[in-house]
Amino acid sequence: MHEPPRVDVPPDHLTEGVVPQLLLLAALLPTPFALSQHALGDGRFLGLPDAAWLAIAVAVPVVHQMLVLVGWRLQLRVRVFTRLFGDADLAVWGALFLPLLVARPLTVLGLGLADAGSLGSPWALSAVLGTALALPAAYTLWSVHRYFGIPRALGGDHFREAYRQLPMVNEGAFRWSGNAMYTFAFLGLWSIALLTNSWAALTACLFQHAYIWVHWYGTEQPDMQLLYGTKD
Repeated sequence: MHEPPRVDVPPDHLTEGVVPQLLLLAALLPTPFALSQHALGDGRFLGLPDAAWLAIAVAVPVVHQMLVLVGWRLQLRVRVFTRLFGDADLAVWGALFLPLLVARPLTVLGLGLADAGSLGSPWALSAVLGTALALPAAYTLWSVHRYFGIPRALGGDHFREAYRQLPMVNEGAFRWSGNAMYTFAFLGLWSIALLTNSWAALTACLFQHAYIWVHWYGTEQPDMQLLYGTKD
């Protein structure tokens, strides 16, 4: 059996940051629907109307981040995945986490294709800007794979003491930001919206990028303070 993180987890950590996250979610949730109302109504992709794609593109990150909040907190407090699945705990967690992660850009792409052209900017300009944003996003994903590792990116430090003992990464995209995944990788979503020239997809990106920082401050930062004794 792999050694779990050697930390004392107080009972109130289960709910730390939850209320601010819910309040911010309530404030953010209407934004993409209000901003994209004028662009929706006549587009479809794979048989679904553009309004449905927008709802899916908003729902996926909500489900994803709520899953992470509940999963990480229960794993830290009662080691729920380890108790249920033993050494396969992190693999099972990855099987839950990764499909939702992949669904984020795919649903933005579906929305962009359903709503293609509503941005109204010249296609050549959108293509140039979209490609420009795709480059730092791709470099960040490569940096995560090369220097950080997928298990650690899944929250491996919530499952294994060994991951908690690893040094901070400051290579690749992490040279420019300690949280390169949220700062730069999410530019890939904006890239998809620009490449499809979709106003509605841009509003979904705005929601997703803002909401991931809600997750950072409400879930990850308290967990890092508990695991590492720091808010950085």
